[in-house]
Amino acid sequence: MPQEKKQTYDENQIQILEGLEAVRKRPGMYIGSTSLRGLHHLVYEIVDNSIDEALAGYCDKIDVVIHEDNSVTVADNGRGMPVGIHHKIKKPTVEVIMTILHAGGKFGGGGYKVSGGLHGVGASVVNALSEICEVEVKREKHVWKQVFKRGKVATGLEIIGDSEEHGTKIYFKPDKEIFDEVDFDYDMLSQRLRELAFLNKGIAITLKDERSGKEELFHYEGGIKSFVTYLNRNKQTIHKEPIYVEGIKGDYSVEIAFQYNNGYSENIFSFANNIDTIEGGTHLAGFKSALTRVFNDYAKKFNILKENDKNLSGEDIREGITAVISIKLVDPQFEGQTKTKLGNSEVRGIVDNIMAESLSDFLQENPQVAKTIIDKSLVASRAREAARKARELTRRKTVLENTSLPGKLADCSSKDPSECEIYLVEGDSAGGSAKQGRDRRFQAILPLRGKIMNVEKQRLDKILGYEEIRAMITAFGAGIGKDFDISKIRYNKIIIMTDADVDGAHIRTLLLTFFYRYMRELVEKCHVYIAQPPLYKVAKNKKDYYAYSDKELDILLNEIGGKNSNVNIQRYKGLGEMDSEQLWDTTMNPETRTLIQVNVEDTIAADEIFTILMGDKVEPRKDFIIENAKKVVNLDI
Repeated sequence: MPQEKKQTYDENQIQILEGLEAVRKRPGMYIGSTSLRGLHHLVYEIVDNSIDEALAGYCDKIDVVIHEDNSVTVADNGRGMPVGIHHKIKKPTVEVIMTILHAGGKFGGGGYKVSGGLHGVGASVVNALSEICEVEVKREKHVWKQVFKRGKVATGLEIIGDSEEHGTKIYFKPDKEIFDEVDFDYDMLSQRLRELAFLNKGIAITLKDERSGKEELFHYEGGIKSFVTYLNRNKQTIHKEPIYVEGIKGDYSVEIAFQYNNGYSENIFSFANNIDTIEGGTHLAGFKSALTRVFNDYAKKFNILKENDKNLSGEDIREGITAVISIKLVDPQFEGQTKTKLGNSEVRGIVDNIMAESLSDFLQENPQVAKTIIDKSLVASRAREAARKARELTRRKTVLENTSLPGKLADCSSKDPSECEIYLVEGDSAGGSAKQGRDRRFQAILPLRGKIMNVEKQRLDKILGYEEIRAMITAFGAGIGKDFDISKIRYNKIIIMTDADVDGAHIRTLLLTFFYRYMRELVEKCHVYIAQPPLYKVAKNKKDYYAYSDKELDILLNEIGGKNSNVNIQRYKGLGEMDSEQLWDTTMNPETRTLIQVNVEDTIAADEIFTILMGDKVEPRKDFIIENAKKVVNLDI
């Protein structure tokens, strides 16, 4: 073996990154990634600064504009960034905010009592990652302007006009040297801005896209009560108005709104200082404990539940609930891997007390609503008991029992979940080819006969009566619903492999709905994939080529001289048309296959799309089809 070269490690290897160089060197540390998600994060950070002005009571209007070249302007009518010379650094404060990390009014200096965002690094990070960034401040009867390029000062702060107005306008153009792609997604931005408008009632946020001419105003005087109405707009609710709770205790402000629908899923969204706490936390725990206790106390008090009856479980009471919890606090402590779980221990008791007192009063004053919700919970309780019995049949048995994995499962030989994967294959024909073509060491095959039931319209007890679903639960080995334990999963990758046609797409949607509603961690932790089989096989001179789209086919034909008569093009109608070798080469070989990883960027958007596509209401689905019809490709007729 060649001798390994020794690396010198002394004072000369220690780098000091000055100014915003650290942000440009490691942007992912500050905005998560340099993908589209990180790109949009730039807009959120500037908007969050304007929202902080609103929380402080100085701003009620924010305008966001996407320009034709994918640069962005965010303007508000807040107090305007301070323009005076900073007492410590001896530079204009605007420049300090835009060029120095952790310089802001959110660190106990009295500028902001409550704030979200990146806690003082947002504006400087956006500046660092932009080709050009221009700041305009209306303050002290003047209009001030300063320009930066890639985080460095390009022009000093200067007065460019006079104005009686106040506010801050920031224009920035994301740096193409940093980002993989600079193309803002209007829908992604509108989703977050709408959310912020709901969470901060009274504020008006406009979004304008100069590329398409599209423009929207988000303004909700009802706040999170309007938010719940919006979330339930495609669902059949069982009481007319959302139940609304609010209260203030010391430095803690609590708002809760919730409404029940006739569905079977619980959808609870929690926020702390406008930050989406997707992992929940102490505010969510306080809400749940109060909800369960108050409904049980009411049911016992008015003999809806008899003395000897068991209490309703929290799971029973939350069936069909849509809720938004929003808390504003001075010093949020976030936990969890993604820092999206609120950890302040005192918050649980505060939320519990405010929720319990307000909900008790509401139920006393609205007995019909109370009875409707409790009746639904009682039905859920009976169904849960039936589901518990059915679930016992799907649990993996110990070595002392005879029940084994599903008979049609062709399992892999490896017992290491980290390297194992399971293909869910449409139909017995394709399942046979997949079993013959797979690598038996780490690839398992589970053929599915037909379409599974639409779980959006069924309770768990009915779902567990379906053989194909029981087979998946048993094969995966991690349980279902509240018993689901991701640590027990038998396969690192769960790969949906269906035909590239309308039926195949429908089966994928049914499976994804099941995973999202009853095994959500599979999706959230990126264990679910969609296989991409080829659409075309092209044969020329005894050699086979594959194309996965019409565009790829055109490119391929140009490359190999596709106009010749000795070229044969086959359009695959299904996986069953491929033999085992072709299926391995195109769709199953880790070296050559293409997999799409399924993940959840936005839980609210995910809930909405599953409700539209799989729910009871026809009109939202019809509107969705009409709106998206022009985007459809490769539709089999």
